[in-house]
Amino acid sequence: MGKYATISVPTEVKKVLEEAKGVDEWGKFLLKLYAEVKRLRSEEAFKELAGTLTDADLKAILESSREFRGRFAFR
Repeated sequence: MGKYATISVPTEVKKVLEEAKGVDEWGKFLLKLYAEVKRLRSEEAFKELAGTLTDADLKAILESSREFRGRFAFR
């Protein structure tokens, strides 16, 4: 990583984050934290979507996927 910037946060927040980051540098720690939040949000959205689908919907999606893949098989 090239340039550095300063981010002002309350002292209490910095203490909590410093304990969580351990020996990692701040940039690496924050990027890992961001990636984890993104992953969890995606997982939550998937579960929410899956919860709205019926068994018939899931079967139709599976069949459509098989048909799509079958059309693009190597010949």
